[in-house]
Amino acid sequence: MTRHSFIQMSKLSNVKGRISYITSHARQENLYATYRTADNNFWSDLAKECQQEFKRSGADGKCIEARELIIALPEVYTAYEPQQVLEDFTEEFRKRYNVECVSALHHNKKKTNYHIHLIFSERRLLAEPDIKIATRSVFYDETGKRVRTKKEIADENGKIRVGCTVIPKGGVYEQHLFTVKDDRFKSEQFLDEVKRNYTDLINRHISDPEQRLKVFDPDSIYLPTKKIGKNNPKAAEIEADNAARQEWNRTADMALISGIEETKILEIKKEEIHQKASRSIKTNGWLPNLFRNIVSKAKEFLQNLIRQTALPPKPILNMDMAEFRTMQKLMIRVQDRAREIRSLQDEVPKLKAQLAETKGIFKSKERKALEAQIQQIEEKIPAMLEALPEILKDDGYPDVQAFMATYRKAETVVENYKRELAEWERNVKESRRPTEKERYAPPEKQSVRDQLRWLQAEGRQPKSKHRSHDRER
Repeated sequence: MTRHSFIQMSKLSNVKGRISYITSHARQENLYATYRTADNNFWSDLAKECQQEFKRSGADGKCIEARELIIALPEVYTAYEPQQVLEDFTEEFRKRYNVECVSALHHNKKKTNYHIHLIFSERRLLAEPDIKIATRSVFYDETGKRVRTKKEIADENGKIRVGCTVIPKGGVYEQHLFTVKDDRFKSEQFLDEVKRNYTDLINRHISDPEQRLKVFDPDSIYLPTKKIGKNNPKAAEIEADNAARQEWNRTADMALISGIEETKILEIKKEEIHQKASRSIKTNGWLPNLFRNIVSKAKEFLQNLIRQTALPPKPILNMDMAEFRTMQKLMIRVQDRAREIRSLQDEVPKLKAQLAETKGIFKSKERKALEAQIQQIEEKIPAMLEALPEILKDDGYPDVQAFMATYRKAETVVENYKRELAEWERNVKESRRPTEKERYAPPEKQSVRDQLRWLQAEGRQPKSKHRSHDRER
């Protein structure tokens, strides 16, 4: 099953408190390493300036003092020296984005989630403080907002209201130690980039290809599952949500193998899940039960389409290129397994109909036998669906979608070669004088082999398109 990287970003409205929390041995049960690129004074000054800027802006909500990344690491990383791991990951970020960081490496309570907390500043320290001197008196109201005249902060008796401030001429009315916030840190593109970079860094230190991660592609046919954090009060709800998503993912695999075009599956996913979920949220707000119901109905819609679609004929092994024959044999294996699954899926409604017709007090034994048979098949089908991608994974393909895309491209390459070869043979048979360009005919088989090898290598690589079926985000 494809393993996806988990990298999450959050906003921090109390950066000093958060730093204290993630770096404290007293507050963390399994804290292995901490690392800082700047001292406490930097973060204190940063928090102060952010709050001042927020106050001056008059914006609603909470002031964002910094941001935090949570980076989940595969358990294989527990074999590496924690301090070195943490410093490598932190310095990778600091050097790439030129901002200060504080980080910590943790395990959760049950030691099932090995992860890094990386806090970073959106502002950079100025080479020299930017100090603004008042050329005339400057006035601020109770909220910290600058006003034009003294009258605006005076009471009915002409006295300055409590909480208002007057900066006399020649005084410092504004001081900046930091640059303005770098806007790229709040963009989706930034998070996408971080996910790709850190996934690549994680994979660099994993020798086993099966353990390597990929960035989840939101534009794929699959639905991502959600990570369940420690002491999450919604753990049961998330588990139920993940189960619905995994059922859709397994059905999407069956659809691909059954010959349904990827574009059609994406269309169904968009219309039956994304659009309906969006309308549901606008009308009812976010209700997990409603979302699971939407996913379940979309799965049934896709299953009905599969039932109406005949499985493609088995590939005929008449190609003398080993590269393509290997792929054809792999296609036959997954198609055979898909046929077994579909046979079982077709059997269930027949048995249920038989059960409904088996009535009377003398048929209880027969009814129990039918019920047991139905239960056995219904338990067997999900297990077989879950194992379907594993056939392909053994050959290096991360999932069914990657294999099918590679196979279709390879088919096109081979068919083009066959057409070119047939054309060349026809020209030779007709004794037509070849042009200068055609004198090197017949078409080069090695070139086709090279293309097939390149396609296979590409298909076996974990791909990251935009951004996060344990298909976990």
